[in-house]
Amino acid sequence: MGIAHPTNGMFKACLHKSEVKNGEERDVSRGMITLFYFLPNFTQLFKIVNNHQLLIRLIVISLLSAQTSLSEIEILPSELDRDSNVLQQALQQLGKHSLLALKVPPSLGGAGFSESDYSLWQIAAARYSGALAFLQTQHQSAGSFFTASDNHTLQQEYLSSMATGEKLVGVGFSQLRRPGKPLVAAQPVEKGYLISGFVPWITGGNIFTDFIVGAVLPDGRELYGVVPLETVQQSNKGKITLSLPMDLIAMSATNTVSAELDNWYLESNYVVTIKPANSIHDSSQKNVLNHGWFPLGCAYAALDIIQQTSQRKQLEFIPKIQQVLKQEIDDLKQQMIAATISENTNYENKLKLRSQVINLASRCTQAAVITASGAANSLANSAGRVYREALVFSVSGQTTDVMEASLKLLT
Repeated sequence: MGIAHPTNGMFKACLHKSEVKNGEERDVSRGMITLFYFLPNFTQLFKIVNNHQLLIRLIVISLLSAQTSLSEIEILPSELDRDSNVLQQALQQLGKHSLLALKVPPSLGGAGFSESDYSLWQIAAARYSGALAFLQTQHQSAGSFFTASDNHTLQQEYLSSMATGEKLVGVGFSQLRRPGKPLVAAQPVEKGYLISGFVPWITGGNIFTDFIVGAVLPDGRELYGVVPLETVQQSNKGKITLSLPMDLIAMSATNTVSAELDNWYLESNYVVTIKPANSIHDSSQKNVLNHGWFPLGCAYAALDIIQQTSQRKQLEFIPKIQQVLKQEIDDLKQQMIAATISENTNYENKLKLRSQVINLASRCTQAAVITASGAANSLANSAGRVYREALVFSVSGQTTDVMEASLKLLT
């Protein structure tokens, strides 16, 4: 028997207890979780409800355990940071509600989020869990590459399955930003390319099944193709060798690995796109704010922790400092969104905003650590976790310009 789609009245009834008042969450209705099953696509709910962080929190825990209590929700981000199995389950929950191809057009199986909607999603995801935010954005980035591709066969093979998590795809092309001799090269051969070189950073080992590798052709153009994210050898003796997951100071559950490709034969039909030389640098400038939503969400997460700690310690100066920081975050958020929407905002202004949000996340998370006192030294402590996440987000997608702008704010 089919389930009727909810009316606006049903939305309001189910969402009533999840509203936010004066920055504090009211009790969450169990009807919120039930509502997930009424929606053919959870993205409808995301666009209706303002409390995006709460929605992500609920959807992640809703199917992990049917008996999960609200008190357990606060523990989960720490588990996501350290346990790759739990993190992978959380990612699959997003997929079960078609949240893993948000910027992909509906005609190709995605949600068709606008830039502003997607920015809010990234903020909310990072506010909830840096590890989950970072892992899912690799997959979302791969989806954007497929969307822009002229390879319609690959689009049909991957995109609709990526939205639901049936196919999970990462990316490995940050090495293209590095100057000098290319770390990964592609040599044209009959009906394809031989790929050789070292990919230093790939998130999602043992979680994603494939990744889009970036390589440089002899004429300097950039080739992007789909290859397996596993240690494997081809019949022609071409092979991919993955490292063990790296020991990182934060988000270790994301299973970041490196890969060595030795004459891996990439068939032409697995080429996602070929771009002009230095396209990645042009893209980094155009999208300089894209990595800025994560430190913004991280800053909000720090304020959440400060508020919780303040309620326990009852020191009158903590809420005052929290309010000052919150106003700064809110102001910067509005500036970043305006800069994203406007076609008139130049690169220098966007770069300035990117460096400011990195600096702000650092200050807010340090404030969370100081407010938590010695307890922040525990690996299970939320203040210590978001502080480490801020360190990661300060260098994620870093270019030389971002490095320089970030350092200047420290002097």
